[in-house]
This record gives sequence, structure tokens and C-alpha cells, in this order.
Amino acid sequence: MSEGTRVLVLNAGSSSVKYQLIDMLDGARLASGLVERIGEPGGRLVHTSHAGGPRSGEARETLQVFPDHTAALKAVAEELTADGLGLDSPELAAIGHRVVHGGKRFTEPTVITDEVLQEIRRLIPVAPLHNPANIIGVEVARALRPDLPQVAVFDTAFHASMPEYAARYAIDKAVADEHRVRRYGFHGTSHQYVSRATARLLGKDPAEVNVIVLHLGNGASASAVGGGRCLDTSMGLTPLEGLVMGTRSGDIDAGVVFHLHRVGGMSVDEIDDLLNRRSGLLGLSGDNDMREIMRRADAGDADAELAFDAYIHRLRKYIGGYYAVLGRVDAIAFTAGVGENAAPVRAAATAGLEELGIAVDPELNSVRSGEPRIISPAYARVAVAVVPTDEELEIARQTFALVHRESGESEE
Repeated sequence: MSEGTRVLVLNAGSSSVKYQLIDMLDGARLASGLVERIGEPGGRLVHTSHAGGPRSGEARETLQVFPDHTAALKAVAEELTADGLGLDSPELAAIGHRVVHGGKRFTEPTVITDEVLQEIRRLIPVAPLHNPANIIGVEVARALRPDLPQVAVFDTAFHASMPEYAARYAIDKAVADEHRVRRYGFHGTSHQYVSRATARLLGKDPAEVNVIVLHLGNGASASAVGGGRCLDTSMGLTPLEGLVMGTRSGDIDAGVVFHLHRVGGMSVDEIDDLLNRRSGLLGLSGDNDMREIMRRADAGDADAELAFDAYIHRLRKYIGGYYAVLGRVDAIAFTAGVGENAAPVRAAATAGLEELGIAVDPELNSVRSGEPRIISPAYARVAVAVVPTDEELEIARQTFALVHRESGESEE
């Protein structure tokens, strides 16, 4: 086992790879970057070193064709080597991989073996857009550093603590079990990180705090976290369920699928595309960018107003529902791109909830900052917070803790 303190975090998508190199001594980013358009014309790698030196903090852009993920990760390795941070460095302790779906089996960060990789493959039918790309990233990284521990951190893992009555759909149990149909939830690393960070912001132990976490990006999800454990979350078998999102419908009557197939003549694939890629804010307004929707709504655009109102209405329903699930709420935490930056969304989502002890101070809400902060007035019973998420740091922490724990066990 390496005595290194660095973890490389990889998030491999179907045509992209995001990465960060983090030193776990202090959580410092040593490098970060993104490879886009893998397997397509016009590939692009943007790399930033934070390791000191005259070019620290400057983004380096490389335009070239990356025929596959192997070429992309080799290019990433070359950029890291140029900064003295190469994959062959003895300081590198492990590589942590974001894997979207872990099913019922993987509820903790897991060292990747051939058997683990095969099980992740078996889950492809319930995560067809994500797990295949995650697998490719793992395979390439293992080929580049076969001697290094590789750890999978699963989006679904944090939600595995949901009670069975919250995880189950009310369909025939045998059918559900045969096809692994249940609510798994996603964005788990973000919900875990933000719920703990919110507890720290309140000066309390996570085990003492009940938090409603609202992860609002292009994909959006809510969770009810009681005493550090997820008790419910809005996404389900897939990331389609729950809140109104950028291009996803969120909650919808399943009968709509049958209606569109039988009456509308749409195929299953066409309906899948409609609900996942042409619905949500985009379907209602033609835009999936909340900034543009708010601009248009302010200008009196009726479609943009409808999209914004539908988004807020669903959000408020989940806040109320999760208040009931938790019984006592200590904080509501907004995070991710929209949650961290869209003050009007935070104001509208909490407006009129004073009877529940929820209020937002307009002046505090209008402040833009990259730091965790409380935006509720001092008299409010429930703290409303803005807490920037850091999924990469959470993956790095879990990866580092696991490899050191396993190393300690193997030495005993």
C-alpha cells in the first residue's frame, strides 16, 4: 500500500472525463480538468494546475481528437506529469471513481476487483446512460496503474439507508424483486457531503441534525436526512423521478407512458427520450437554463413564468413532504448550480412557509459567496442555508479512508 496522500478522482461520462487530484493532508486541489467530445471531432482538454509555480491557476487548453477514453486518460496523465504530478508518483495513494448505480449490493465505497466490475456491468440495465461510461473509466485507469487501489464510490450508496417502506414501489413484490425495481436515489455523494457540512455550519454533530437537502442543478433531487442517514430521496429507480429538472419531467403519472404509446403511437424509446431529454424546464419553456428562464419570466414571457412556477411548486411540495417525513427540521440546505446561485429560486421555494418556522432574509439571500452560509433570519426556527457541494472531495475522502482502513486491516 502506498504511503501517498493524494487521490485522483475520475468521473467518466460517455464522451467526457472530469478529474481532480486532491491532497488529503489538507483537501487541497493540486490539479483539475475536463476532457470533452471523446470519440467525436473537435475534442478538447482543459487542465488547470494548482500545485504552485508561475502558471498555477491558469487553464491550459488542448484541442485534438481523442478517439477513445484510453487516449483521453493518457492525455490527462501527460498533463499531470508536466506539472510534476504524474500517475507514477509515489504520492498517489489511490484512484477514486464516481459510479452512478450500485444497486442493493454496493452501499459503501468499494475496492474494484474483476468481480466488482462484473457486478457493476450487471447493473447497466438500470443505469444505461451512466454505468457503461463509468466502467470504461475504471478499465482504462486500471490498465494505466494496475498496481494502484481503485475505488468505486456510488451515487446510490448514501440512500441505501432508506427504510424499506420508502424504497419500495407499491407493485407486485415478486415482479419488483425479479427485475430489481425499487427506489435507489442518486446524487448521493452530494447529499452526504452537504448534510454533514450543514451540521458543521450549525455547530452540531450530524447525528443530531435533521436536514432537507435540495440539490438543484440541471439534474435535481431532494433528500430527507435524519441524524446523518437518508430517510427518503426524490429520485427513484432512475434519475427521472422527483423534482422538475432541466430536461427531465420528474414525477409523472405512469399512465402517461401508456397513453403516449397507445394513443400517441410513440415507441418506448421515443417516450424515454421525451421524458428524459425534452421535458422539465426545456419542455415547458424551450430553455433548460434557469438564468435564461428567470430573465424571460421577468420580461413577462408566459412560458418562462409557467416553467419557473412549476419548478417552484414541485420543490415546495417536497419541502413540505420531507418536513413530514423528518418530523423535526433543523435546516434546509440549497446546493448545486441553481441552489447555490439562484436567489429568486431560494426565495420563492421558501415563501409563505413561516408557519413551519421557515423564512429567508432578503439581504442575506442576495449575497453571492462560495462559502457555506445561513440566509435565514435569526428568529427562524429552521435554518435555511446555502452550502456549496463538493462531490469530488467527498469521493476522495471515502476513497482515502477505505484504502487506509484496508491497509491497516491487512497488516494486522
